[in-house]
Order: sequence, then structure tokens, then C-alpha cells
Amino acid sequence: MRRADRLFQIVQLLRGQRVVTAAELAQELEISPRTVYRDIQDLVASGVPIEGEAGVGYLLPHDFDLPPLMFDEDEIEALVLGARMVEAFGDPLLARRARAVLSKVETVLPERLKPRLAKVALFTPTRVPEEHAAKLEPLRRGVNEKRKVRFDYVDRAGCASARTVRPVCLTFWGTTWLATAWCELRQDFRSFRPDRMEAVELLEEGFADEAGKDLAAFLERVTGEPR
Repeated sequence: MRRADRLFQIVQLLRGQRVVTAAELAQELEISPRTVYRDIQDLVASGVPIEGEAGVGYLLPHDFDLPPLMFDEDEIEALVLGARMVEAFGDPLLARRARAVLSKVETVLPERLKPRLAKVALFTPTRVPEEHAAKLEPLRRGVNEKRKVRFDYVDRAGCASARTVRPVCLTFWGTTWLATAWCELRQDFRSFRPDRMEAVELLEEGFADEAGKDLAAFLERVTGEPR
């Protein structure tokens, strides 16, 4: 969990109008009590009026509230549709995060706009099959964490091979995903369909951006424009 998300969650947990101990916060957030104490100190220093002390517990005044998010109705529709698309076409972790986003937004929306979340009639009737969606997470983490990914692949002609790649980006084409990577077997960029992958494994082995093998090089090849 990102630190910003953790601080937000602490504020949410303290809004229940009861004393919450550091141990309870630590258990809920799966962090150490020491981290809770440090986060509480940082929140107080930033102006959040948390009352209490270590060893006793913490609470927020009943009249404390977070500033409302200033969304209009069209922005709410865009947000809900985007979250539903991520839930339908993203990997399982992103799907859960999309639902969490809507939950957080609903918590801090002004009362007059909260019903609008439930009334958005924009849907995504299809979704990525679960067995394929699960393969997206290691690929996405490989891109973000710069870690190599290994998988078995069957190409369009039916030829099978084992690949170890440096993933550089994921692209959604409306019906399917493509994972673009520097392929160590071919020593060139290749795009792979996750639905043709098996035994996808995120490796511990990392990689650094290298001229000619990174996202900038791929985009330059595709567009013909230096990046």
C-alpha cells in the first residue's frame, strides 16, 4: 500500500467516533505499531486534528471531515465508467483497486452528488476472461518494477517457445491486450498476447533501461520520432 493511501485509510478508520488503538490500526493496515505512531505524528503535523496519545488510543473530533472532492455530474460519469472498464478489462488487483477508488470517492463526495454514483447507466457488457486477466498482473508489475518475466508462448502459427522478456508497456486494443517487450530469445522487440501465454512468472531478476531496448526506443521505432 502506498504511504498516501495508508494515511488516508488511517483518517478513515479514525472517523468512527470511537477511540482506536495503534495496535488496531496496525492490524487493520498490516503494518507495525511503530509505523502507525510515525504516520499519526505526520498527520498531526499536517493539520489533521487527531486527539489521543500512544498507549491510549486516537480519535478525530466528530465534526472533522475531509474537504469534498469537486466533481460535477459528467466527471462522476467519466470516473465510474473508467473504473468499470478497469474492473472489466484489468488484472484482478487493478479491478479491486478500481472498486476501492469508487468507495473512497463516495466517502468524500458532497451528499447531493452521492446518489449519482449509483445512477450512472454506463456499463461494459464484456470482460477479459479471468484466466487471461490473471496473466496481466505479473506483466504490469514487470513494467512498473523493471523485472523480467518468463512465460511459455504459442504464436499465431501454433509454434511454441519459452520466452524471457523485459516488459516495456501494455496496450489495450478494445478487445485484447498486447504486452510489448524486449525479447531475449529474438533480441528484438516483440508484442505478445497474454491469452496465448502460459506459466507466466515474474522473476526476481531486474533490468535497467538500456539504449535501444527501452520504451523510448520502441516508441521511436513505431512513430519514427525520437523520444
